[in-house]
Amino acid sequence: MKYQKVEKQLDERDKLRKFRELDDAFSQALRQLDDPDSDFDIPTGPPVRSLAALEKDDEDAQQHQQQQEQARAFKQRFDALLSEYGLGHDDIAELADTLLTYGLWQQDVVPGSERP
Repeated sequence: MKYQKVEKQLDERDKLRKFRELDDAFSQALRQLDDPDSDFDIPTGPPVRSLAALEKDDEDAQQHQQQQEQARAFKQRFDALLSEYGLGHDDIAELADTLLTYGLWQQDVVPGSERP
């Protein structure tokens, strides 16, 4: 026959004592929360951000992703043109330098953006 451990039933006095201890601990915690001078440290999590700030972050991330995609597409097209015409990056740098030297291009102005 197996030995079965019989759990001791808590009598009413023990139940009341445990309830009072729990109630006292809860009351003390509430008093500490209400006390402005309490050094009771409660973790509150990260600060709450407004919906507008979250939307701006999403918009900024989307804009950054679009810029990266545009840069990748430009590089792809540029490399395709270089290979099609058999030119290297040094040849293009020399051409741009020559155009700038003779005033046919202006520094920091996108060629073709100024239309007469």
